[in-house]
Amino acid sequence: MKILLMGNPNVGKSVIFSRLTGVHVIASNYPGTTISYTQGFMKLGEETDEVIDVPGTYTLEPTSEAEEIALQLLNTGDIVINVVNAVNLERNLYLTLQLLERGIPVVVALNLWDDTKHRGIHIDLDKLRELLGVPVIPTVAVTGQGIKELVENIPKAASPDIPVRSRDERWAIIGSIIDQVQHITHRHHTWLERLEDASVKPLTGGIIALAVLASAFLVVRFIGESLIGYVLDPLFNNLWAPVVLKLSNLMGGGGFLHDIVAGKLANGEVNFVESFGLLSSGLYVPLAMVLPYIISFYLVLGLLEDIGYLPRLAVLMDTIMHRLGLHGYSIIPTLLGLGCNVPAILATRILESKRERFIAATLISIGVPCAALQAMIFGLVGQHGGQYVAIVYGTLFVAWIILGIILNHVVKGFSPELLIEIPPYRLPPWRTVLQKLWMRTYGFLVEAIPIILGAVVAINILYFFGVFDAIASFTAPVVSGLLGLPKEAVTALVIGFLRKDVALGMLAPLALSAEQLVVGSVVLAMFFPCIATFVVLLRELGIVNMLKSAGIMISAALITGGILNLIL
Repeated sequence: MKILLMGNPNVGKSVIFSRLTGVHVIASNYPGTTISYTQGFMKLGEETDEVIDVPGTYTLEPTSEAEEIALQLLNTGDIVINVVNAVNLERNLYLTLQLLERGIPVVVALNLWDDTKHRGIHIDLDKLRELLGVPVIPTVAVTGQGIKELVENIPKAASPDIPVRSRDERWAIIGSIIDQVQHITHRHHTWLERLEDASVKPLTGGIIALAVLASAFLVVRFIGESLIGYVLDPLFNNLWAPVVLKLSNLMGGGGFLHDIVAGKLANGEVNFVESFGLLSSGLYVPLAMVLPYIISFYLVLGLLEDIGYLPRLAVLMDTIMHRLGLHGYSIIPTLLGLGCNVPAILATRILESKRERFIAATLISIGVPCAALQAMIFGLVGQHGGQYVAIVYGTLFVAWIILGIILNHVVKGFSPELLIEIPPYRLPPWRTVLQKLWMRTYGFLVEAIPIILGAVVAINILYFFGVFDAIASFTAPVVSGLLGLPKEAVTALVIGFLRKDVALGMLAPLALSAEQLVVGSVVLAMFFPCIATFVVLLRELGIVNMLKSAGIMISAALITGGILNLIL
């Protein structure tokens, strides 16, 4: 039997899915994170049944790609668990009625039940069950309350004989249901609700946004630098370096195979950044230079997601995003891009038009450095002073704005108004936050380490055959003349196609000035996405639009790099 979890975005479907199946999925307090459906299995009696977490949808009349996927999956299911936000019962019931009209067995999970008490909302459960004709179970997904009762009622899912109605008829019936089952009592606003209101007002919301983003930046840097300085650097220098040196001696201290495995050693010492061996740079770059910032960034991002701040930031940014041909929704994929561009571009599916998806994906690839690249920017450029890091980020932000304005005028189409679910502020369970942190960190390691190790091998082979020297000579007029970088920097630009953070690390041995590092960092960030992002762009945009996007990236990177070189 196939059981579908369906509901509006941000009603807690993914958390209920995790409770039912034991599969630890990412559950976020904003729409769009479940754009790709997730499968799992649960034991129901003596049978093992398939459970699918369907992308969030407001209606069975699709207005976006996520809703189209939800409708397609509905046609494959045997039973639907309709997850409903008890605090927004009136709006959620529209999808419920549409599901009932389909004649598929339904059981309703009335989630966020604890919030109804906090907000003075009283719901007559028996009357609601009578009017809908299906089991209605109150649940609190984050604590597990009601999940056992929900499972017990799955076999009792009902499909009452309800005719297909028009949109107006459905809203009339919903109004009647709400009048009969819901009663709201007056109460004073809590300080948390006052903070919710202040978060979306232009003046106070702007101040809060600046404070939140500045605090997030400082926390990410503090945790990242602390992990590097007090944990990982001592481990590599005191424990791992002697192992690499011993292996180097066993391999004769030099040669092609030695350089691939242990790397090039200087004066009998291991330089983990510059040696480019599998066991030196191949492990140090992802584990000691990048991973600490990945952990700190995803921890902060997970907290902002689950507390419920990101949707408010989307509302606050709506006016600005419209100037770029987008709406406030786009800030969510953009912020995801600060972790990794791949899920960010996948998240652009929540946008309603191909035009918006093209603009958003292109701007993310150009102006939003991933966490791994940011780690290298902090590590290399930050050594020369925080002002140079600020120049890198300021340049990327200005380029992001200017390109967005240009694309808004050049790419035909329109940007629809913002319709977004805003959850209440709530403190997430640490178990959920840490689960999400582990999944994202594990995903980075699984993806990054093989690519970095492969890049190390490829670099050594290409160096051995003199390929980089030939490319460097051919591109010297652009790299040296336009960008003001030594011709050897072309190696980093080529490797940037595999992994941008590795590419930026390759600038370290070139003894560049602070200004040259700024130019190199900006060009690498804007130039061309890593191979994983390139594959996703191809899949999401199609080959024609992907080539257009790539052309914009290359042009923007060279123009911006040339201007920076002239200024600095």
